[in-house]
Amino acid sequence: MDQPSKSSGMRIFTVFVLVVLGLIILGGGIYLAVLGGSLYYIIAGLMLLASGFLLLRRSILSYLIYAVLIVGTIIWSLWESGSDFWALVPRLDILGVIGVWMLIPAVSRDIKHPTAPSRLVLAATLILAILVVVYSIFNDPQEINGEIKTAQPKPTSVVGVADGDWPAYGRTQDGQRYSPLTQINDKNVKDLKEAWTFRTGDMRTPNDPGEMTNQGTPIKVGDNVFLCTAHQWLFALDPKTGKEKWRFDPKVKSDITYQHLTCRGVSYFDANNTQEFATSLKYKKSESTQCPRKIILPVNDGRLVAVNADTGKPCTDFGKDGQVDLLRDMPYPYLGGYNPTSPPVVTGTTIIIAGATTDNFSTQEPSGVIRGYDVNTGALLWVFDTGAEDPNAIPGPNQKFVQNSPNAWAPLSYDEQLDIVYIPTGVGTPDIWGGDRTELKERYANSVLAINASTGKLVWNFQTTHHDLWDMDVPAQPTLANIKDKSGNVVPAIYVPTKPGNVFVLDRRDGKPIVPVNERPVPQKTLIGPQTKGERYSPTQPFSDLNLAPKDKLTDKEMWGATMLDQLYCRVYFKTLNYQGIYTPPSENGTLVFPGNLGVFEWGGISINPDRQVALTNPLALPFVSKLVPQDPNREIPRKGPGGEHGLQPMYGTPYGVNISAFLSPLGLPCKQPGWGFVAAIDLNTHEVVWKKRIGTIRDSLPNLFQLPALKIGVPGLGGAITTAGNVMFVAGTQDNYIRAYSVTNGDKLWEGRLPAGGQATPMTYEIDGKQYLVIMAGGHGSFGTKMGDYIVAYALPDAK
Repeated sequence: MDQPSKSSGMRIFTVFVLVVLGLIILGGGIYLAVLGGSLYYIIAGLMLLASGFLLLRRSILSYLIYAVLIVGTIIWSLWESGSDFWALVPRLDILGVIGVWMLIPAVSRDIKHPTAPSRLVLAATLILAILVVVYSIFNDPQEINGEIKTAQPKPTSVVGVADGDWPAYGRTQDGQRYSPLTQINDKNVKDLKEAWTFRTGDMRTPNDPGEMTNQGTPIKVGDNVFLCTAHQWLFALDPKTGKEKWRFDPKVKSDITYQHLTCRGVSYFDANNTQEFATSLKYKKSESTQCPRKIILPVNDGRLVAVNADTGKPCTDFGKDGQVDLLRDMPYPYLGGYNPTSPPVVTGTTIIIAGATTDNFSTQEPSGVIRGYDVNTGALLWVFDTGAEDPNAIPGPNQKFVQNSPNAWAPLSYDEQLDIVYIPTGVGTPDIWGGDRTELKERYANSVLAINASTGKLVWNFQTTHHDLWDMDVPAQPTLANIKDKSGNVVPAIYVPTKPGNVFVLDRRDGKPIVPVNERPVPQKTLIGPQTKGERYSPTQPFSDLNLAPKDKLTDKEMWGATMLDQLYCRVYFKTLNYQGIYTPPSENGTLVFPGNLGVFEWGGISINPDRQVALTNPLALPFVSKLVPQDPNREIPRKGPGGEHGLQPMYGTPYGVNISAFLSPLGLPCKQPGWGFVAAIDLNTHEVVWKKRIGTIRDSLPNLFQLPALKIGVPGLGGAITTAGNVMFVAGTQDNYIRAYSVTNGDKLWEGRLPAGGQATPMTYEIDGKQYLVIMAGGHGSFGTKMGDYIVAYALPDAK
């Protein structure tokens, strides 16, 4: 075949690409403009068509028009997104590839007039686009690059807790997740190596729900590490080697219809360490029991189990044969309906336990009651039923707790000096429609409750969301810290992270705000589609001056895709949804929920370094879509749960079901531009975000064939951070399988370790025989889509030679 024929074929193919792309962009752009969106796509579509038509006619103007399109797109992109690499790439990638293609001689050879100057102009615009993209890699407008100025003083030990131990979920029951250990520090953390790995053998079975998760944080006391798995198998390991000492299987009655199957952790009780506590509170000292040292294990089928910490055998003098039935006196006590997933608080006398109830299933669900049990006998001491007129009333014969009362599924916190337990609550299920909720039923919903741990009496409560219709539970363990006020006085504070992004900072003695809280008006009606039947809305919502939500309101500028095509789709999708900012009401048309159902903060919460007066956290930024589906409110309610929190949720007993989904493009990528996950530091003296960095890559989110360079994009994470006196923050949880270390001072990434499965858990650290270890559960998360496994991985510094 002669050369002109080859050139003609390549040119015709290029014309076809330009015309097809131009028609798609023009059609979508017209629809977007009708919806009130950007006019760019109409202009770009017309220019693509013009360039294609002129190329068909072998006109040199085709190249000049395309060069103008590239320059215009660069200017438009910078105006919309600034120097944000991940926002610029989809605006330029297809146009850049086509532009390079047009420069090859086989496309331009048979143009009527000399093409060299036009090709040079086009080449120059492509080089400009490349330079802009390269510049954006090093100048991220979403990141904050400050430094914590407070010097690291000598680490402060906690009375009654050995520096080398991690005896509770948050190391102590104040939830700080801070260790005074310094052997691993910001100077040598880069040298961390895997020290040992333990495999539990607990893997997913066909009878397990989709949301089988491995979220456990081990605890370490003396020469034992204790941990629980998704099926609530309990292990004691040697902290130096990871060798199994004993295991206990509670034989959880798992079922595929459960909404959750998880164990975030266990609690430890040592009668020998509680005498001073009991005396100070004028309680009877602990009597000698069968198990002076015991592990308290929550079991997902509604049990609380006590196990001898030395032998792994049940404490048969606790409850009945070592367990307490948490379904007793429950309304609708079906298996999986009430699901304790977080470790309880254990005081010198009392075990305080709460649990999850099934979200969005029906109006006939178990109670979210909080209960206190005798730590030795398992006898019920007190109750706090969040939906009852008298929350402390224990049901008598033929009485039940209040159905669907607000629950508390996240870990609790405890102040031993005040003898107050702090309880983060959610909304009474069903979550997304509340037309039938009474004032009584919402009195303690979406709140932090301060309750006397020995009596169950309310001390104070603070509500974080009014009349919740978005699943905005208080999702994390509140964190206690002593801070200084403006006068220099030490104030006992509690930090309450929430899904909307607020961090409420309160005086933990009386619940009064330390950081200002303001009630602000929020949307009151549906703008697209019919109004929701029988619903009402809170006119205002509380907002803290300390807030890590990305911004007040998204616009179509933040819509994203891998290419300009799916970005255009996302912009159109965004414009068709009800969205007026945070707290936009749910609707039959579909409502954009941002922050989404995962929230800005999830169960990982925050970690506080009390010595440097800094809080470390890993906030999220991922929108969801909720769509109300009209249903018969009188339809029969089956006694089986839905087996998940996404997709169509029935909400039996209400006029609607609800379809909950992530806000995704046709390619399955989030429609909101990255970052979707960050690490951040808050100065506790000023309550300002000092630094904020993206965390994670998409390495494990795409098939190997489509792997992109491991550029930091900022991916979602489920799991919390810890911090140490070594000036290091450790965090995993991301959709890529890594655990990472960051400088507390400035957020620089210091180290990362590759995990054998998803690390959707909070790590911990301890010391044994003079050696510090970092430990993480790597077992994955069923509904989060990470690789499942059964690993406990420990890291340490190499031994000196």
